[in-house]
Amino acid sequence: MAEITKEEITKWFQGLQDSICNSLEKLDGKSTFKEDQWDRPEGGGGRSRVIKGGDLIEKGGVNFSAVSGPTPEKILNALNLPEANFFATGVSIVLHPQNPWVPIIHMNVRYFEMSNGIWWFGGGIDLTPHYVIKEKAQNFHQYLKDTCDKHDSEFYPRFKEWADDYFFVKHRNETRGIGGIFFDRLTVKDGKSKADHWQFVKDVGETFIPAYTDAIEGLRDKNWSDADKNWQKIRRGRYVEFNLVHDKGTKFGLDTNGRTESILMSMPPEANWEYDYQPKSNLELETQEQLKKGINWIA
Repeated sequence: MAEITKEEITKWFQGLQDSICNSLEKLDGKSTFKEDQWDRPEGGGGRSRVIKGGDLIEKGGVNFSAVSGPTPEKILNALNLPEANFFATGVSIVLHPQNPWVPIIHMNVRYFEMSNGIWWFGGGIDLTPHYVIKEKAQNFHQYLKDTCDKHDSEFYPRFKEWADDYFFVKHRNETRGIGGIFFDRLTVKDGKSKADHWQFVKDVGETFIPAYTDAIEGLRDKNWSDADKNWQKIRRGRYVEFNLVHDKGTKFGLDTNGRTESILMSMPPEANWEYDYQPKSNLELETQEQLKKGINWIA
C-alpha cells in the first residue's frame, strides 16, 4: 500500500471545507460564505471562509490552510522538536449562533510533518452550549463515541478526557462547555498505521455536519429574551478568554506568522465581561454547575 502523502491529505481537507460550507449554507438558509485566499510569505497559504448575519449563524468561519517553511524557534522549543522544515494543513471551524439556545461548535482536523520524517495527526470536536441541555449533550457525545468506536473502543474515553482537560479555563476553574473529543500527535507509536489514523481523522471530519444538525434541531427557532442574549454574551466572553489565553492552535498560528484575521475568526461578533457576574436564573446556575470535568454525558 502506497504511503499517504501530504498532497493527498491537503486535497481531502480542501474537499472537506467545500462540503461543510455547502451543508452549512443549506442549514442557515439565508447567508453564504465569503472567501479570502491568502498566501504566507514563508510558504503556503489558505482559504478563509466566513459567514455572518445568517438566520442560524451570527458569525462563523470554516478555514483551510496548508503552510510550510522553516519551523519557528518558538514551535521547536514548545514541542521539543529538532530543527527542520515543517508542513501543516487542516480545517478549522467555529460557529457562533444567533439564538442563545443554539450552542457554539468547534472542530479542527489537522496534519503536521517535518522534513526529517516526523509526522502526526490531531484534531477534535467540542460543543459550547450557552444553556446546557442534557439530552442534546448526550446525543452530541454519542455521535463522537460512535465515530471513535469504529476505530478503537479506547478512543472515546481517552479523547473525551483529553478534551475535558484541554478545553478548561484554568483561571475560571470551569470547562469551556460540555467538551467532546480532542487528540494530538497521533503517530505510529500509538500502535496504528498512518492509514489508520488518517481514516479516523476523515471520519471525525465527516461527523461534524450530522452532529451539528442534531445539536441545533428544535432550538434555532426557540424564543429568547434580552436576558438570554446577555447570558449568551457572558458565555461568549469565557470562550474568548480560553482562545486567547490557553488555546495552543491560536498560539501556533500566531507563532508561525499565519494570517491573523483567519486565526482570530473564532472570536464572536459580540461578547460581554460584566464585573463579578453571578447567574441570574436557575437555567444559568444549572449550566454554570455543569461546566466541570469528568461528567459522563452518555450515562
